[in-house]
Order: sequence, then C-alpha cells, then structure tokens
Amino acid sequence: MGEPKAVVLLSGGLDSATVLAIARAEGYEPYALSFRYGQRHTVELDAAGRVAEAFKVRRHVVADINLGVFGGSALTDDSIDVPHHAGVEDVAQDIPVTYVPARNTIFLSFALAWAETLGSSDVFIGVNALDYSGYPDCRPEYIEAYEQMANRATRAGVEGAQRLKIHAPLMEMTKAQIILKGLELGVDYGLTHSCYDPVDGRACGTCDSCLLRAQGFAQAKQADPALTHAH
Repeated sequence: MGEPKAVVLLSGGLDSATVLAIARAEGYEPYALSFRYGQRHTVELDAAGRVAEAFKVRRHVVADINLGVFGGSALTDDSIDVPHHAGVEDVAQDIPVTYVPARNTIFLSFALAWAETLGSSDVFIGVNALDYSGYPDCRPEYIEAYEQMANRATRAGVEGAQRLKIHAPLMEMTKAQIILKGLELGVDYGLTHSCYDPVDGRACGTCDSCLLRAQGFAQAKQADPALTHAH
C-alpha cells in the first residue's frame, strides 16, 4: 500500500515547515504546494523550496495565482504599507492590513484539487488560532466548515471515494510550542523565512510576523538560526 499521500500547504515559513515535518512523522507521503500569489515577500518561495528539499518531498508545486489584481492587502498591494512596530506588544489584535482576502480559502481549493488528482484524502495547513487570532481564516470553525464543504464539492467526495480531512495540527499551539515540536522533528528553521517586508532578502525584524517569530524563539529559549544563516 505504501504511505498515504497528503498535500501540505508550504509557504516557506516556520509554521508550514513544522506542519510538513508533522505530516511526515505521522506516516504521510507529503506533496508540497506553494503559491506565487502576487505577494511582495516572494523570498518565502525560495525558503519553501529549501524546506521541501530538506524533507525530500515527492513533489513540490508552485502555483501561480495573482491575488494582486484585487489588492486589498499590504502583502499584495504596494500602495498599502506593511505595519512595523517597536515591539510585539504593539501588534494589533484586530484583523490587520496584512490579511489577504480569502487567501486560505483559495489555497485550500487548490490543495483540494490536487488531493483529488492524487487520490489523497488528507490536506495539511499551518493555521494557528492561538498566537494570532486576527485572521478569520485561521480559526477552528473555519477549517471545520471548509472540510464539510470540500466533501460536497468533488466527484471523489460525492461518490464516496474520498473523505477529505483537513489537518491543522498547530491550531491550539503557541509559537514557542510549534518551534519546540519542529526541533524535535528535525526542522532546520534556518531554512525558513517569515518576514512580510524583507529588504534584499533579509528579514526586517519589525513586522508582525518577525516580531511574533522572535517572541516564539525567546519563549522557547532557543536561538533563531535564520538570524545567523546567510542565504
């Protein structure tokens, strides 16, 4: 029979690298899916490639979809600045301008299509509700609703050949817990990239994502290898 196949959404960041390691540890054969969606931080795709290679995934696909045509997010619209803060306590708890409208719904739809093609019933996504509940598409009720919809949306689901399961193993974990789990599973976080607004490929250190990452490593009492790696 071999290992069951799973589609793993891989952004190149800390969370998705950990999810890839978890999928592998749970006995799945991961197929990694990344997106070039018009984001300003395309450097994360280089990171996704490095992580996919390190875990020797069977296949790593980068899908091109331009969410920049709609704008509406600091990540895809150059006219909207990415927020920078002096410290993690300044990170807003409401929905931030870095929210990309419907991004996870779009990403999961691509994952669903590939899973059906692969004959896979499992999709892994690195959403997290605990650390940062600002994004509406990172909450348990969203994942649950999407899974129900997905099983009504495909031929494989309707014919009973597939019962799609969306795995969100990081949902209730803090950033520090995620880092410790990843280290336990052999993730090299020096390969990953989290920054929303990199300068010459280097992390800015002051965007929401950089601050939350730094806080996670501090709370886990670990050094962030990405700060010492030069890519």
